Amino acid sequence: MDLSFPSLPSLPISTKAINRKNSVLPTGNWSSKQATQSRSFRPASVATDAAVEFELENKKHNLLRAIQDTQRGLVNTADQRSSIEEALVSVEGYDAGSEIDLVKLDGAWRLQYTSAPDVLILLESAAKLPFFQVGQIFQKFECHKQSDGGIVRNVVRWSISSLLEEQEGATLIVSAKFSVVSKRNIYLQFEEVAVQNINISEGLQGLIAPAILPRTFLSLQILQFIRAFKAQVPVTSQERQSVGGLYYLSYLDHEMLVGRAVGGGGVFVFTRAQLLM
Repeated sequence: MDLSFPSLPSLPISTKAINRKNSVLPTGNWSSKQATQSRSFRPASVATDAAVEFELENKKHNLLRAIQDTQRGLVNTADQRSSIEEALVSVEGYDAGSEIDLVKLDGAWRLQYTSAPDVLILLESAAKLPFFQVGQIFQKFECHKQSDGGIVRNVVRWSISSLLEEQEGATLIVSAKFSVVSKRNIYLQFEEVAVQNINISEGLQGLIAPAILPRTFLSLQILQFIRAFKAQVPVTSQERQSVGGLYYLSYLDHEMLVGRAVGGGGVFVFTRAQLLM
């Protein structure tokens, strides 16, 4: 029985095609299938990560755009509040469930927006009282080498017209210890309220030590005392318990911090800043 098959047309084979030096496949234990999978998988993964990062940056931009005309939360309509809350939830969804990164949290954050009554009352006072000014508001975390907590300082720059320098005539600092109690919650235990960094206006300096007259030892001592003045009032004592509360960090990266005071205390939106105490 003849089992021969029809002959196939011969194909020209170049010696270069089988030359190992000219082979495009990786050497070693890789197969051609593995090489193909590697080439197709990595770009897809990188593209997906880039798309997610791009989408997140857009969400953060939308949030900052939604709050930019609210004067840090002082002025906003019902429609604005609804849009802000929607933008907040959209950003918070990207960081839900992950643990607090204290390395990222460490440092200074500038307040961009809040609905917290205790902060809004300061902004309202500045809007109503012509002599009272509220400058930048910060939250400073000190927890770089900690694993379960640290120190947080709420810093408010404020001033009184004609007496102190504009916007940054004095600094109010509310200090608290904080401890991590769950993946996203920290507990704040307030310890002290302080007023420091008094910078009087040039006009007041002129009254204390006129430029046209020689500055006496007494006038210089007065100026030095004012600059170095620091009033500290402890929040805790042996007779009363410390004031505290839960703070939910709903979003955190290297550029933005979003927090919610548990119990209806309001929401806070911060961006990374440099703070000189």
